[in-house]
Amino acid sequence: MSKQIKTIIISTILFTLTPFTAVASDISVLTYAQLAWLIPFILALLSIPYLVWANHQLKKSTIELKHTEQRFKSTIEGSGDTLWDWNIQSGEIVRINDKYGMNSAKPGNIIPNQHRIHPQDLLIVEKLMKQHFAEKTPFFEASYRIKDELGQYHWVLDRGKIIEKDTNLNPLRMTGTVRDIGHFKSTEERLNLFAKCVESLTDAIAIYDKDYNLVDLNPSYLKLFGGQREHYINKPFNLPGYDNKFVTQVKSQLSQTEHWQEELKLRNAADVLLPIEITIDEIKNNHGQISNYVVVYSDLTERKKAESQLHNLSNRDRTTGLPNRNLFFTNLQKLSQQGTHHALLVFDLDNFKKINDSLGHQLGDTLLAKLAMRLNKLARQQDTFYRLGGDEFALVISGTNDIHTITRTAKQFLAAIATPFKIANHELVITSSVGIVLCPEDGKSPESLLKNADTAMYHAKQKGNHYLFFNDSMNEQAVKRLQIENLMRYGLKEDHFVVYYQPKMNIKTGELVGMEALVRFITPKKGVISPGVFIPIAEETGQIIEIGEVVLDKACQDVKRWIDKGLFNGRVAVNLSAKQFSLPDLTTRIDIILQKNQLPSYFLELEITEGTVMDDPKEAISIMRSLSARGIHLAMDDFGTGYSSLAYLKQFPLNTLKVDKAFIDDMGNERGKNMVDSIVTIAHNLDLHVVAEGVENEVQLSILEELNCQTVQGYYYSKPLSSSEFEQFLKQHIPSDKPNLQLVQ
Repeated sequence: MSKQIKTIIISTILFTLTPFTAVASDISVLTYAQLAWLIPFILALLSIPYLVWANHQLKKSTIELKHTEQRFKSTIEGSGDTLWDWNIQSGEIVRINDKYGMNSAKPGNIIPNQHRIHPQDLLIVEKLMKQHFAEKTPFFEASYRIKDELGQYHWVLDRGKIIEKDTNLNPLRMTGTVRDIGHFKSTEERLNLFAKCVESLTDAIAIYDKDYNLVDLNPSYLKLFGGQREHYINKPFNLPGYDNKFVTQVKSQLSQTEHWQEELKLRNAADVLLPIEITIDEIKNNHGQISNYVVVYSDLTERKKAESQLHNLSNRDRTTGLPNRNLFFTNLQKLSQQGTHHALLVFDLDNFKKINDSLGHQLGDTLLAKLAMRLNKLARQQDTFYRLGGDEFALVISGTNDIHTITRTAKQFLAAIATPFKIANHELVITSSVGIVLCPEDGKSPESLLKNADTAMYHAKQKGNHYLFFNDSMNEQAVKRLQIENLMRYGLKEDHFVVYYQPKMNIKTGELVGMEALVRFITPKKGVISPGVFIPIAEETGQIIEIGEVVLDKACQDVKRWIDKGLFNGRVAVNLSAKQFSLPDLTTRIDIILQKNQLPSYFLELEITEGTVMDDPKEAISIMRSLSARGIHLAMDDFGTGYSSLAYLKQFPLNTLKVDKAFIDDMGNERGKNMVDSIVTIAHNLDLHVVAEGVENEVQLSILEELNCQTVQGYYYSKPLSSSEFEQFLKQHIPSDKPNLQLVQ
């Protein structure tokens, strides 16, 4: 009690008793009745201080109660929970901190606000409430989704307990709390998702505590290693098949790097040794302390199979099953780095393209596969046979540079290749050429070895079905060949190919009846490069097609100019290479050049070699007929030097037959003269005009005139002349009685 209140009470008592102090000394004269009347009055006066004090205490308690209530509300609001008090009989429900509008209930409902509970959760909530009402559970607890006033569902945890019952033990009142557990549910869903992921992973996963004792594992672990879960729990970490020393090393490395990964061999449930990649990672708590280790076991069996298949696809040839060019370079590089002696044999098949073109690529692939099987058997166990691509193969003979061993192998290969193959009712005979290099004598890198072997093979091809060892002179020739290729490429670009003309003369009258256009390659620095040098290379590289079109275009241009000047009225003969003749649009190309130069087609004669038309006689006949239909004359060049067939010769729409210079040179003896006589006779019997080329002296001219040859060309009359020189030649050979020459029929 405060000092102020005490002072008030004492003052009040003294004030009240003052009237009686005067008679205090004489109190005995008062009667009992008078005292009885004074006592209540005195007691009332005495209760006033108490009432003042009690009122003060009441106010103080009220204030404290309000403060307590405020703190309680603040606590409730701070907790985020909703408190509820449910009168079960009346349905009245009181809620504090109600965030979901859950302030409604109806009498008789087993649960309040059931219209707001998600339909999928309602049954389980009712079931749990009934269990509590039946005293099967000490309290009611349920998590469910409830809809707020905006129609949004929230996950809540609702907990309550019956706190009052009637005399019949029926529940009258129930209180509880509702807590928003949306974030817990999100976390729970994530954890469930992660747990399902771990359980469904095909990789085996084991979780160990900080002391490397196993605390949990996924189903894939049991599937991989077998056994029951209980067999592994609380067992220390180990690696079956590896000793404790190795396991200690793993733990030591893991303590330094926090991560360990390596491929090991472990036995599975079926006791099969499998390649397994093991990954171990540390798991730390919020304080940075190691709490667990996660070990992942990845079975690499399928991946190894896929890698093996991929390796085969990238390093094996599909057709033959042999190692391919990629593996060739890889293995040869390794072999070269060892510093040991070995030999490389490179070969391809002669005229394999003809088999592919005539019988189809499928049969060609079958031939290559059979060839690979045949040759692979001949190779030593330590040697490797490769297919480099197309019809090109290579054999690496390792550990030796013995010439006897190498040549014996080369001969065996050539003999095996030349042995006939029987495929699809066809008996196929093929030949090959082999180039051989020695390592390290002929090169140290795979690239240089292969280049030099190709060079040796190129020279072996010139002999046919032969093998050759590489030497420096071959390399020099290969370098020169490459230089010629580059010169031709540059020459086509810079117009270094020019056309010379050699006259064709009537053997009886000596008059000019035509000429042959001959290509000359004149370079600024190297001078004139012989046709015998550059034409074979151009034919191999395909440059002969562009060169041939240049010659045809320039020849047509010159002839048109001479015709317009009245200097010439014959035909110009232009050579057609085998590659040009095989072009699918040959006639179109020729038409374009003739139209460009406005030259009528009957002023043009195309010379085709015997070998060109005999490669595919039926196709040749079709092409020749197309050209002949345009009025272009056709001549067969080098007749008798190839493998002509008289049966086809009479079908060719030819106009002229040319006798090769080799036969003209051989006319000095009777046999040679008879050969030319036979050719001329055949030509006349086929109603063909005959031209003898390479005539150099009067004796040859006389014999040809005797044999009834009509036209000759050669040095006897003129060497090949440049365009300007030939124009002067034309001016000198115009007959005085004829303004123009006549076309040779």
